[in-house]
Amino acid sequence: MEIVAKTLEGFESILANEIKDLGGEDIEILNRAVSYKGDLKLLYKSNYCLRTAIRVLKPIVKFQIRSQDSYYYTLLTIPWDKYLDNDLTFAVNATCASDIFTHSKYLALKTKDGIVDFFRNKTGIRPDVNVETPDIRFDVLLRRDEITISLDSSDFSLHKRNYKKKSGVAPLSEVLAAGLILSSEWDMKKDFVDPMCGSGTLAMEATMIANNIPAQFKREEFGFKYWKNYEEKVFDEVVEEENAKLIENPVKIYASDKSSDAIQSIKSNIQESAVFKNIVVTKDDFFMMEGRENSHLLLNPPYDQRIKSDDLNAFYKQIGDTFKKNWENCEAWIFSGNKDALKSLGLRTSKKLSFKNGPIDCKFHKFEMYAGSRKSK
Repeated sequence: MEIVAKTLEGFESILANEIKDLGGEDIEILNRAVSYKGDLKLLYKSNYCLRTAIRVLKPIVKFQIRSQDSYYYTLLTIPWDKYLDNDLTFAVNATCASDIFTHSKYLALKTKDGIVDFFRNKTGIRPDVNVETPDIRFDVLLRRDEITISLDSSDFSLHKRNYKKKSGVAPLSEVLAAGLILSSEWDMKKDFVDPMCGSGTLAMEATMIANNIPAQFKREEFGFKYWKNYEEKVFDEVVEEENAKLIENPVKIYASDKSSDAIQSIKSNIQESAVFKNIVVTKDDFFMMEGRENSHLLLNPPYDQRIKSDDLNAFYKQIGDTFKKNWENCEAWIFSGNKDALKSLGLRTSKKLSFKNGPIDCKFHKFEMYAGSRKSK
C-alpha cells in the first residue's frame, strides 16, 4: 500500500533515509513529505520510529474535481463506512493550493458535510465531529484540481513524544530538534554539547538517537488503533522488535543553561525516564564555562523573534569569541533565524543549510575550531 509521511520543509531527504532504513520501497520525495510503499507493519513502524515525520498518512482515494459542488457529490459516492462507524467521532484536516477552494477550512467543512450526509442518507444517523480528540482523522490535500483523501494514522502530531513535563520559552519542536541533529553529521562518538539547552529538547533527542530509542517510546495513542483493520498483535511485534534494538552508548550528552528555570525544566523531564541517563545537566553560563576538546556543539541561541536581546549582534560576537577561546578542536552548529547576527560570529562557515522554525526562515551553520591556524590543520 501507499504511505505518505509528512515532515518539515528541508527535512525530506533525511526522512527518506529514515524510511529506507525501516524497509520502505519505491520512495519518492515530495514537498514537505515522502511517499513510499509498505505493509501495515511498516505503517505502524513508521509511527513508532520515524524521528523527522510529523504525520503518517494512508491515502484512500484520489480524484479530480471541477467545482465545489462536484467535489461534494463525489464525496457522497465514497464508501465511508469502510473507515468510520456512526458511533465513532471524526475530524478533517485540509490543505489546499487551488482556485476551486481558496480556504483550507472551507475545504475541510465541505468534506465533513459530504461524510455526514453519506451516513445520513444510508443509515439515517450521522457520526459526530470532534476536532480535538477524534477517533478517526481524515487528511485532505487539494492541489489545483487533484484531491487526495487519506486516513491519518498518527492522529495528533508525532512531534509530541510525551517525554516532556515542562517546556521553556520558545522551545524547539522535537521533530525539528531531531532533524537538526541528524543533519549535523554527529558521529555519536564525540560528546554532544548543548550549552543553551532551555528545556532540553536537543539533548533528549540526541540521547534517543545515540541509544537507538524509538521516537515514540513514551507514546501509547495512535490514530490507527481505531481503524477497522487494526492488528494489535502486529503493533505489539513492532514495539517488541524495535525496543530490542536499544543500545547503551557510552557517549556523554552535556546540557547546560544559565537559567535556573531551564535547568529545573530539563531535570524534571529527564527524571521521567531512565533512558536519558547519558545527559549531564549543569547550570552554567556558556561564556564562562570550561570547554571540552573534540566535542560536537549544537546551539539554538536567541534570534530576536520571540526572545528579545538588547544587543543581538554583540551577543553573537561573544558566542564566536567563546568558540575560539574555549572550544578548540571542536565542531559547532548554530541554528538561528537572524542572518545579520550570524555574520557577527566572526567565524568562517564550513557548511550552510536552510530550514524553517514555524514561519521563520532559519540558517543552520557549521563552524570548525582549530588549535592554531586552519591552514596548518
